[in-house]
Amino acid sequence: MSDNHAQGLWAASLTNAVEAAPLTADLSVDLAIIGGGFTGSAAALAAAERGASVALLEAHEIGYGGSGRNVGLVNAGLWLPPETIVAQMGEVAGRRLIDTLGRAPDQVFGLIKRHGIACEATRAGTLHLAHAPSGLNDLQDRFRQGNQFGAALQLLDADQVRQRTGSDAFHGALLNPSAGTVQPLAYCHGLACAAQGAGARLFGHSPVQALRHEGGQWHLFTPDGSVRAKALLVATNAYAEAAALPQRPQYVAVNYCQFATAPLSEAQQAQFLPAGEGCWDTAQVMSSVRRDAAGRLIVGGMGNSTGLGGPLHAGWARHKLQRLFPDLGDMPFEHHWTGRIAMTRDHVPKVQIFGPNAYAIFGYSGRGIGPGTVFGATAAEALLTGKTAVLPVAPVEAYAERFTAAQGAFFEFGATMVHSLQRLR
Repeated sequence: MSDNHAQGLWAASLTNAVEAAPLTADLSVDLAIIGGGFTGSAAALAAAERGASVALLEAHEIGYGGSGRNVGLVNAGLWLPPETIVAQMGEVAGRRLIDTLGRAPDQVFGLIKRHGIACEATRAGTLHLAHAPSGLNDLQDRFRQGNQFGAALQLLDADQVRQRTGSDAFHGALLNPSAGTVQPLAYCHGLACAAQGAGARLFGHSPVQALRHEGGQWHLFTPDGSVRAKALLVATNAYAEAAALPQRPQYVAVNYCQFATAPLSEAQQAQFLPAGEGCWDTAQVMSSVRRDAAGRLIVGGMGNSTGLGGPLHAGWARHKLQRLFPDLGDMPFEHHWTGRIAMTRDHVPKVQIFGPNAYAIFGYSGRGIGPGTVFGATAAEALLTGKTAVLPVAPVEAYAERFTAAQGAFFEFGATMVHSLQRLR
């Protein structure tokens, strides 16, 4: 089982990689972006299309972080139910965020179509699966709330779920027809390629080793070059250690690992997730399942498959596959990989004012593709025009999380223990 340079299947199946050589010159631009994931690439594209000069600096390859390790579900909205968002943010701000992110799949699939991004885009919807009767109760409430706030959700019973998934392990599901799946690393590279085509300059293997604001501009220094910029966007999300930031965004880093089988036969593909929906469940320690374009089944769950608990997570994935799809339980896993999720205590993304004409965006809490695309594009507009009203959430001067390392360790320990116990059932 290969880890393919830590990004697993997505790196192995990437066919159209954007070229981003290291920075070896001194540049002056309108907007500098640190981080080449969904947020940074979407911001670079939006800014370049507005006619701005852009320099994007990525410490590794484009999409190296969470964007290249994502499950690939293009979800509408956040993980939180709408009423919880409104209760936390207030009626006006909450509804604005709900409406904006509810349209995120339209924006993602619209960009894919407009720029001809080859990323296995499948808009067959997503299934939120009830892992237990209690999970079905939760979905019934989410169904009520979602439709009340304008989403066209469908509540499916166990028989309908069995027909769609080929598994009898679920008690029902919530279908969002507007959502879908992509090959996430290919989508990220497609955004970056489109940004490059619009005039943005992309630099890989260019870690920011020093950063300061001086004389009304931002000064970014890499090993072999520098950038001066009128505006700055820090888009590192859960991989903030890749840049020498004087003020690091605060979040809890949570690991999520995935295991991909060999491709299914045509007969098996017709039986298991035949329409290609992306799925995740209602369990407290969440898991996901989907297929890629080649017919591989991909099982994901909380935890670090490359850490000390790796063998336990791998054993859990085998048990999960056998439980969901008994006929496929012995299929070999050909790839595994792990990514980090940046979680905030209220599970709402943050736009933090990083300094003069600068933002740091982080905290998608496992919903990176749609929100990352939307937040990146609107952040570019806000930084270039000064119109902060275009942002999905109001920017904040400061944001703090307590005991982030301890919380991250707690999540990893909990996932390892749960996966260990589930293997024994």
